[in-house]
Amino acid sequence: MNDLGRLEDLPEAYRHDLRAKNLVPLWPSLRGVLPPHIPTRQTAATHWAYQDIKPLLLQAGALTPIEKAERRVLVLANPGHTLEKMQASAAMYLGMQLLLPGEWAPSHRHTPNAVRMVVEGEGAYTTVQGVHCPMVRGDLILTPTGLWHEHGHDGTEPVIWLDVLDLPLIYYTETSYHINGDKQDVSSAQSGTDYAVGSVVPMHVFEATAADNAHRDSPLASYPILRYPWAVARDTLLALAQSAPDQKVLQVVYTNPQTGGDAQNILGFYALMVRPGETAQLPVCSPARVLHQIEGETEVVIADQTFAMGAADTCCAPGYTPVAIRNTSTTTPAFLFMADEAPLHRKLGVYERRA
Repeated sequence: MNDLGRLEDLPEAYRHDLRAKNLVPLWPSLRGVLPPHIPTRQTAATHWAYQDIKPLLLQAGALTPIEKAERRVLVLANPGHTLEKMQASAAMYLGMQLLLPGEWAPSHRHTPNAVRMVVEGEGAYTTVQGVHCPMVRGDLILTPTGLWHEHGHDGTEPVIWLDVLDLPLIYYTETSYHINGDKQDVSSAQSGTDYAVGSVVPMHVFEATAADNAHRDSPLASYPILRYPWAVARDTLLALAQSAPDQKVLQVVYTNPQTGGDAQNILGFYALMVRPGETAQLPVCSPARVLHQIEGETEVVIADQTFAMGAADTCCAPGYTPVAIRNTSTTTPAFLFMADEAPLHRKLGVYERRA
């Protein structure tokens, strides 16, 4: 297709008249918003090393008491979107959050969906709408849109976790806000193992879910599980590796056991295992991806860039980009957590898998 006319080719008086009437000519910018074959992407391949983050996060703990911060977080910002926008991709926000022994992060609720991937430490918990969820390394904990949640710490060492939110999307749609609340009364505790056997659900869980569904105004009705223990995901991956020895990409998805769909409605969450000495080549898809190292060490190759991923490191890959994960150990498996924008793309009808 021929090059389109440039804005500066138009007479200044004509451009002035357009601006005065809040009008913009499309044709000079058309290829910017509708490029051929592949979208324009601001998301850049980016790596955040945990060994760089942790000392700065602990320093933040010394500099700012929880009362002044409410949430003590360092944002993992993607330079392709500019650091000021505080986003990792078009729809994902990442933050490393610190909670010190004895601290309590006050209860609030907000419109963005959030999850917590526990990075380090013991003794902390999240309470979501009255449900007590212990935080153990590698656990995934949901705090869905509109649900009250707070964090507390009864242990003796700092606890750190990775926050993943759909905040950029909710902010872009001008629907982002929060409401502060009072300390929650704990109504139940969730180990996260009630649904570990898949569709074979314990009777007491089935009855409780059925009763909850009978009153759809219950905030928890759509989320029968809030805590996904790492031990369950890890065991599932190990069993998958044994039962499918020829399968290169060993991946499980965190699902809502009530619907069989994604755990949340905007972002997707997964756990991956790479066998010793092997490389997992992920399919080229439209959504951006975030990878977080839970166990082991890997090299993540994103197009022509290679990132050495140590324990608790995080990296981001733009969509429509090849991603390969190589386990640098020849003796032990590597495990990673992944988040992506696939549920959003499917709802919009733009999800693509090109390889």
